[in-house]
Amino acid sequence: MENNNPLMCDPESGICEIPTNKTSSSDSSLAKANKKPVKIIYYTDPICSSCWGIEPQLRKLKLEYGNSIEVEYRMGGLLPDWSYNSGGISKPSDVAHHWDEVSAYYDMPIDGDVWLEDALSSSYPPSIAFKAAQMQDNEKAILFLREIREMVFLQKKNITKWEHLEFAGKKVGLDIIKFKTDYEGKAKELFEEDLKLGRELGVRGFPTIYFTDTTGSKEMVYGSKPYNTFENALLKLFPTATKTNYDKNWSAIFSKYNSLTAKEFSELTGTPRNEVEKYLDVLTTNWKLEKLTTKNGSIWTLKNTSR
Repeated sequence: MENNNPLMCDPESGICEIPTNKTSSSDSSLAKANKKPVKIIYYTDPICSSCWGIEPQLRKLKLEYGNSIEVEYRMGGLLPDWSYNSGGISKPSDVAHHWDEVSAYYDMPIDGDVWLEDALSSSYPPSIAFKAAQMQDNEKAILFLREIREMVFLQKKNITKWEHLEFAGKKVGLDIIKFKTDYEGKAKELFEEDLKLGRELGVRGFPTIYFTDTTGSKEMVYGSKPYNTFENALLKLFPTATKTNYDKNWSAIFSKYNSLTAKEFSELTGTPRNEVEKYLDVLTTNWKLEKLTTKNGSIWTLKNTSR
């Protein structure tokens, strides 16, 4: 076992790594693209701070190359429990300061105080909940994942608790009765399948993103990287991919993505980062947006709308 704690993410490499024996990646388990020219298999975890760090890049990739890519989300199991002591973190309170540090590094709001106020015992329950959401509707599952990430990173909510998972499920329009039944049943098996595939592929940290084409050729992006790293991986496999020139007006962006951080808005609209907060605050003053402020940054949500 490596002396590394999964919650002690390395901001410079952009990786939240799980303690495991390093193994070489096997191509055999990767599914080829079939619906669109390139398939993306994204190994992530609801409480992975580095994964929260790539939300701006991933959202932009979907807007610019959505016609060429299909994205499949897989759960990696970042925090099984607290039965280890490694990597400088031995208890939940040790994570608090680390999350505050990586928040500044990624320029994405993360409030580490959740680990002081209502610490999570594991990332497995929210991961299983995501699989339950996925059983109903893939797009709603992605919205659900975003909701529970905002809950844990910004609202300091312990997303292992059913009340929070249920609230997020209702917000994105899931059938809650089916959601709870699947969460307590089949979704656990699907989560185990994700973990098994991850082991076969040699996934040992998050985010791990595989790009595969229709022939089975692949590229991998490991960790939080700049946007052009993701774009280049796609273009290596599909050089003729055409970039969609999407509407960068604030209302168009917020109608596509209901909530945005300053970094996300800057990435998606091309607005200089040092001008974004002022611009979004004017929209908030004019009752177009709602703003949630944390000690490490803010998030803006389209006002009076449902997902």
